[in-house]
Amino acid sequence: MTDPTSPARTGGKPSGAGLLAVSSALLAMSRPLEVRDVLKTIVASARELLDAEYAALGVPDDHGGFAQFVVDGVSDAQWKAIGPLPRQHGILAAMLHDDHPQRLADVREDPRFGGWPDAHPEMSDFLGLPIRDGDRTIGALYLANKRCPKPEGSCGFTEADEELLSILAQHAAIALTNARLYERSRELTIAEERSRLAHELHDAVSQKLFSLRLTAQAATALVDRDPHRAKEELHQVAALAAEAAEELRAAVVELRPAALDEDGLVATLRTQVQVLDRAHAARVTFTSTGVRALPAAQEEALLRVAQEALHNALRHSGGAHVAVALEKKGSGAVLTVRDDGSGFDPDATREAGRHLGLVSMRDRAGGVGGRLTVHAEPGRGTTIEMEVPGG
Repeated sequence: MTDPTSPARTGGKPSGAGLLAVSSALLAMSRPLEVRDVLKTIVASARELLDAEYAALGVPDDHGGFAQFVVDGVSDAQWKAIGPLPRQHGILAAMLHDDHPQRLADVREDPRFGGWPDAHPEMSDFLGLPIRDGDRTIGALYLANKRCPKPEGSCGFTEADEELLSILAQHAAIALTNARLYERSRELTIAEERSRLAHELHDAVSQKLFSLRLTAQAATALVDRDPHRAKEELHQVAALAAEAAEELRAAVVELRPAALDEDGLVATLRTQVQVLDRAHAARVTFTSTGVRALPAAQEEALLRVAQEALHNALRHSGGAHVAVALEKKGSGAVLTVRDDGSGFDPDATREAGRHLGLVSMRDRAGGVGGRLTVHAEPGRGTTIEMEVPGG
């Protein structure tokens, strides 16, 4: 039943409770979030404010499809069964190419309606609105099935709903633009920092390697006529090699992902998984249970192992689904990366000298007092599990 204090039930003028809901929605959208999180916040806010059963927000790409399409009111199982992201056609395209809102008593009766996949929920009354940044349409909001009594053939969404959604869309445009600027700014900061570190690393290691080469040449020249001095030069070679290795280690520490420092392990993993999910045909998912902040070394090791395991799964397994999970265990955590792909024989891989990054992953786990286990079998997928202690 529709809340009697909602804007639509009070002649379009929000009551105290309605104004509070609007204020909460706008405040939620104003937080500095990743683009994907902003889209989810906008959709959830729109569905709640207008008391709709379903809501969606589409962000167009440049190829007739949607770069992102976020839904609210549809379960994960339903969304997976529906299939690939929709194309820009029919009623979905109307808001991307037309400034005017679309308020329909039954979307299925509209001449532009082209049907939907079998698993798609049934929808009737419909309200859609473009999200515009100046003269450019950057997305569109779609709402369906207003929760209210409505005579046969009439639309539950009112003019007041349309006005409210228009206000929400204006703020959504600001929030979405700010989120994109925030992501771009952080990407530029990371790129600039890595460029600086790469330059410093190149200079420092180049100097060490140059000294190493000269010292080794001197030792070679002295071997026959002055073995004692040659030995001293070789000691110097060893010292310079140790310094070069230390320079490399320091650079690796400095190259710790900025997102990890700013956002923590859970948010960083979630963001990377979302990017991979959009970029690959395989479905990539992430879940986290109870994990709080861990020591920096543990977080970086877990992130690096997750990245290596994801790379292997997406490039080599041929699976349809890669699941990443991070769960609390005691004061530490357990990372699991599981795919349903072709799997492999760990013994045969080891004998053939192909390690698929397993050696480096085990080294990372051992370096922070953790352990790495691999469960794999031809034709039955692969599971990489890494457990680390807490602080």
